[in-house]
Amino acid sequence: MALVALINPNTDEATTRMMAAIARRTLCPRDGHEVRGVTVAAGPPMLVDEELLRASVPHVLDAADRLLGGADGARVAAVVVGAFGDPGVEELRARTSVPVVGIAEAALRAAGAGGRRFGIATTTPGLAAAIDARAARLGWSRQYTGVRLTTGDPRWLAADPAAMTDRLAEAVDLCVRRDRAEAVVIGGGPLGEAAEALRHRFPVPVVGPIPAAAGEVLRLLR
Repeated sequence: MALVALINPNTDEATTRMMAAIARRTLCPRDGHEVRGVTVAAGPPMLVDEELLRASVPHVLDAADRLLGGADGARVAAVVVGAFGDPGVEELRARTSVPVVGIAEAALRAAGAGGRRFGIATTTPGLAAAIDARAARLGWSRQYTGVRLTTGDPRWLAADPAAMTDRLAEAVDLCVRRDRAEAVVIGGGPLGEAAEALRHRFPVPVVGPIPAAAGEVLRLLR
């Protein structure tokens, strides 16, 4: 059984369970994979700005070190970092030989496949600049149409899944109609259920970052 550790860089246990459940739809036990959701030991319940994203890096590294060191007797085959800014991904790759996948990089790769123009719909205005920077650093500037943000406080939306899905649908629609995106990424691990709900609602692919990362792990392990 190949153990895949999905690290949630915020401290919300419900988010960890949700992301792990989505990942298991791709990395399922019957195919020899086990997904273990891991919540960082400290930090905020939601990463809503760049300062919090940067502050999550040592907590991600600490969680990964404990897993990769075999503290619980497990042998980790791959690590997924479940925040859209990919905090700690580069640092982890310098520490381990197992595959390390960030959900942002995986989602952008899936959205931009075949030269498609793509946008990102998300709920966190405080992370918009970091998302733009991540897309540029990964080499997607020519295809990237930009971020479209939901209205309303991201913490309030997180507490109302139906409202969050509706607001994200509006943002996706703007990506498609105004920006002429040919695919749209839902920008955030905690937005995983909304991404699932919106997947077939539009004439273009709507990419959930958790399935994209799980699919990348599957390819790497094969």
